[in-house]
Amino acid sequence: MLSRVLLWWMLIELVLFGALGRFGLGWSWGTTAGLVLGGMLAVRVLMMAVTWFMAWRWASPAPALPAVRSVGMVLREVGVFALAYLAIQPLQHWWMGPDRLRPCSLPVLLVHGYACNRGIWWWMRRRLEADGQVVATLSLEPPWGDIDDFAAQLHERIDAVCAATGAPRVVLVAHSMGGLVSRACMARFVAARVAGLITIATPHGGTAIAPLGLGRCARQMRRGSAWLLALAPQRVKVPFVSIRTPQDNFVMPQDTQRHPDALDEPLPGVGHMAALFDDGALALVRRHLARLAA
Repeated sequence: MLSRVLLWWMLIELVLFGALGRFGLGWSWGTTAGLVLGGMLAVRVLMMAVTWFMAWRWASPAPALPAVRSVGMVLREVGVFALAYLAIQPLQHWWMGPDRLRPCSLPVLLVHGYACNRGIWWWMRRRLEADGQVVATLSLEPPWGDIDDFAAQLHERIDAVCAATGAPRVVLVAHSMGGLVSRACMARFVAARVAGLITIATPHGGTAIAPLGLGRCARQMRRGSAWLLALAPQRVKVPFVSIRTPQDNFVMPQDTQRHPDALDEPLPGVGHMAALFDDGALALVRRHLARLAA
């Protein structure tokens, strides 16, 4: 569903910017094409500017980054955001293909975050599979639904992956809201099929940007929401790692990524989306997958 929404959004942008350039300004088709591309990129840059302003406004204490690294972090996040929402996720079936499941002892199940689909894992899945991991994915639907409904979908996917691979359990690697979905799944259903949980940039304590989001899941991620307060007492009783991005531009204050049951793994100098395309994040995931397999 998200793929269709993103494709329709881009089509609307194409028509609006195209009409402005060709008929409003009387430009040539070539110049208009540049306006369309520039306009679509400008929209996403503006969205990123809002997130970084809010990240600065509600920042948790963290060691300062050198100016050059800070600029590089912001530019990389903008690039990843544009790639994810203009190319990979709208065409995720083309980029991802079906999951390549085979018999194994401990498969990895990747759980995406808010307003994303399985395509967001394209970069990391390729590298984990190159390591010999059996990797499964899912797309949570509808994109702006209830986290408890997503948890039920994840529960069904865990059972399906175990059946397809012959494995008794899976390791969950979750990004952003996907970490909350994973915790809700383990709290609501039997957690015996989960060998471990690795979250990346998950707002375990909510995020100040959630009121700008659409849907029930965004409301559930508001700081102090009834949903988060109900989930908080539910302990995570499997090995649990929180890869925390101290300069995150979607989870703010950034320290809400901490969880009392989790091993805290800070990943400085990396934005929220860029963490899924980052060698440092991949190295941490690899390290903890190896530990769980051992």
